[in-house]
Amino acid sequence: MAGKGRVKVTKGGSYQVSGGLPLTKMVIEADSNGIALSWRRIETYPEKENYTLCRCGKSKNKPYCDGSHMKSGFEGTETADRSPYIKGAKFYDGPELKLTDKRELCVGAGFCTRAGNIWNLTTNSDNPEYRKTAIQEASDCPSGRLVEWDKKGKALEPVLKPGIAVTEDQDGVAGPLWVIGGIDIEASDGYVYEKRNRVTLCRCGKSEACPLCDGSHLGE
Repeated sequence: MAGKGRVKVTKGGSYQVSGGLPLTKMVIEADSNGIALSWRRIETYPEKENYTLCRCGKSKNKPYCDGSHMKSGFEGTETADRSPYIKGAKFYDGPELKLTDKRELCVGAGFCTRAGNIWNLTTNSDNPEYRKTAIQEASDCPSGRLVEWDKKGKALEPVLKPGIAVTEDQDGVAGPLWVIGGIDIEASDGYVYEKRNRVTLCRCGKSEACPLCDGSHLGE
């Protein structure tokens, strides 16, 4: 079984992954109207103790790095906010749930729009079905932008085994790297970002919040 592993952001280069973290490919399943419903695993990559993943978006061997960043002039300067998630998050109170929302972490997965949207569901969370759906929508949010909490202040996080997923949306658009299960992400200067259950890392090279994804891939 893989250990918790680590992701190291290299200066102007790739993500160096260590600790035998499993690598998979996940796609968003949607309904006939294009509304995101669930994640589906479609591929499992060969197990490796250590590997490097593309960060510049130019590799011809994606998701792995092939050194293209050295020829493309990729800089990848890390500009992500290093403050804790809860700082700057907006709070939405409901009768059974409290939702925190940090909009700048949005990667456009769209799970929050189902069944009237997560904000309305939270407001009406005394309805058991609405409460269940709101928790599921927050759990499917890959970046952890959205977190549901019970009234005692406990985060209602999904149980996720440490790993990394290469993501793709319902339209076939390549999305971020989804880092799950509380994996350490180390900046190029040695700083370790806040450990979270769900984090999304840019792999198109266009994010203005490197190394985090800011949804820039959606404009390609």
